[in-house]
Amino acid sequence: MEKFLVQFDKFVTGMKTFFAEQFSHISAEAIGWVAVLVLHCATVPTWIAVMKGLTDKMPGVDIILMVWTALVLLFIKAILNKDMLNIITIGLGFALQATLMALIFIK
Repeated sequence: MEKFLVQFDKFVTGMKTFFAEQFSHISAEAIGWVAVLVLHCATVPTWIAVMKGLTDKMPGVDIILMVWTALVLLFIKAILNKDMLNIITIGLGFALQATLMALIFIK
């Protein structure tokens, strides 16, 4: 039993070291990029439900305007910072959302 506890302590110490090293590489830019992805995905479940015919309720205009305003502001920030990853991500997200809206309105 004592041998198991020693090995378990080594395992826990190794895991603490691993996570401390890995999480130190996460930067504010990475968290900002994840925030952009989450904003883009905020309305996707509703769009899919409408396209599948599961509901006929569109997302509220206020929600769409708030999300798109936030994305436009982040897009402007990315342009000013010359952050190509966010420029491409937000640009593709706008294109995808516009395509989803067009498919819903054509249907």
